[in-house]
Amino acid sequence: MNRRFNPVFAGLPTTIFTVMSGLATQHGAINLGQGFPDDAGPEDVRAKAAEALMNGSNQYPPMQGIPALREAVAEHYRRFHAVDLDWTNEVIVTSGATEALAAAIMGLLAPGDEAVLLEPAYDSYAPQVRSVGGVPRFVRLEPPRWPITAEALEQVTTPRTRIVVFNNPLNPAARVYGPEELQVLADWCRRHDVIAVCDEVWEHLAFDGRAHTPLIALEGMRERCVKIGSAGKIFSLTGWKVGWICAAPELLAVIAKVHQFLTFTTPPNLQAAAAYGLGKADSYFLEMRAMYARSRDRLARGLTQEGFAVILSEGTYFLNVDLAASGLNIDDESFCRRAVVEAGVAAIPVSAFYERDPVRNVVRLCFAKKDSTIDAGIERLAKARRMM
Repeated sequence: MNRRFNPVFAGLPTTIFTVMSGLATQHGAINLGQGFPDDAGPEDVRAKAAEALMNGSNQYPPMQGIPALREAVAEHYRRFHAVDLDWTNEVIVTSGATEALAAAIMGLLAPGDEAVLLEPAYDSYAPQVRSVGGVPRFVRLEPPRWPITAEALEQVTTPRTRIVVFNNPLNPAARVYGPEELQVLADWCRRHDVIAVCDEVWEHLAFDGRAHTPLIALEGMRERCVKIGSAGKIFSLTGWKVGWICAAPELLAVIAKVHQFLTFTTPPNLQAAAAYGLGKADSYFLEMRAMYARSRDRLARGLTQEGFAVILSEGTYFLNVDLAASGLNIDDESFCRRAVVEAGVAAIPVSAFYERDPVRNVVRLCFAKKDSTIDAGIERLAKARRMM
């Protein structure tokens, strides 16, 4: 049969995450590639989900999300970021942050509109833009600091520029953007009337005393920001797929209409548990951050001792290694494929997060693992280095 399919998706290659995880399984490798933690997540939050499953309603909750979670999201951001949200018309719950991104992009872009994407970028952004007839325009960020400049933004700006998708803290660069670069982005958004779709799922994973500042908190950005969060990242429960969107009523109204026809709603027991979790004491969030910082330091220290040049990880579950600075004359994808097959350790080439002119000397590793897994990963990466 001569069947036709949507070329945006039919033409997509298998993701590097699927490829590397498949190779890891095939070769019995330690998987430091895919970004999920070994930890089971906080027991009290999981218990709350179980309780709500057995004793609460399991029928359709409200399309916007249960009131308890929407109120909890608004209170959480008032508490941590001094952002004042009206939970009744400025917060909706989604089935994970990826659905939130899809709903925002579908609601805000019309065919022919342009979206600015900062690379390296989460691999769903560009396909989501193209799926609605939008045109991605790429800004290339470079290690080790991955800076955002006004000049780079202006170079891709046209009269059709409608949105920018901004990930902060930035995966896979593990960069936490501070006041100076946030102001550069905010000034550009205001100058060109651009809406910022802010993927801020790593907001509680900023290390070494850094504080995450949401773009929506900056002057003049309240009405032009879509803030996206994730219970999966905050509570190390990535399989739950509970996310949310915060935005001014004018923006949220159209995004909610898209959400209605994407997933409509999200399991009510998981929403109830996420609402409970967002109200946990400050100590939980501080201890969670400190736990991941210790794992980061363990991996960074071990790799440095083995001769790898580690790029500072300011946030997220990830840190990066600069192969060229480590004395290795090999591109990142070749290194990762040989490492998983010949040394038994899976990593992700950062070039996979670029569509054009990729950086080819950086490898991403996930440190959200048990100490024993990290130590074994270091040992096998050292073996891989000796083999190159």
